[in-house]
Amino acid sequence: MEGCYLIAGLGNPGAPYMRTRHNAGFMVVEELAQRWGASWRMEERFKARICLAAPDGLRCLLCQPYTYMNNSGEAVSAVVRYYQIGLDRLLVVVDDADLPLGELRIRPKGGTGGHHGLESVVQHLGTHDYARLRMGIGRYPETGRDITNHVLGTISPDEMPAFQGMVQRAADAATCWLKDGIKTAMNRFNGPGAGSVPEQRKTE
Repeated sequence: MEGCYLIAGLGNPGAPYMRTRHNAGFMVVEELAQRWGASWRMEERFKARICLAAPDGLRCLLCQPYTYMNNSGEAVSAVVRYYQIGLDRLLVVVDDADLPLGELRIRPKGGTGGHHGLESVVQHLGTHDYARLRMGIGRYPETGRDITNHVLGTISPDEMPAFQGMVQRAADAATCWLKDGIKTAMNRFNGPGAGSVPEQRKTE
């Protein structure tokens, strides 16, 4: 599909994961689909849910890999190859426990930071050279280095306002990336948003 963009939000499928911190990426592409009036469909050949939208005439696929987080690259790479998406037109949206709750960081390329979803995407695409939008979910001092329970935990009522605001802002950032390019998106959206929680920074 010549000239098409792809925004892939990473997460885990199924009701038990719907309101967990690790599904921040899923929440952003769902928000975008709602804004753009796009309808989801399950594509077994990709092991993903996808939908096609055309905001301001720009064709953009939204994708939710159903391979579970640690194998996200299997679905993302399948969609990229089938639709012949240029890597400069790919944006991957993920949670990041090393950023304070509510903070965004969009970059044109980079490392995985130990995020298993990004590691899988790198493995299947064979490159780090794709844009990624990280969404801060924070971590607590008692979490330590094993953050499994934290990322797979349900968003708490105290966190919910900041989390919901971050999802809205991340959807704005992804839209800006699509329409105005990554440099503009970085300048406008990198950093904390309203309601961010700076004390939830990574602890060594």
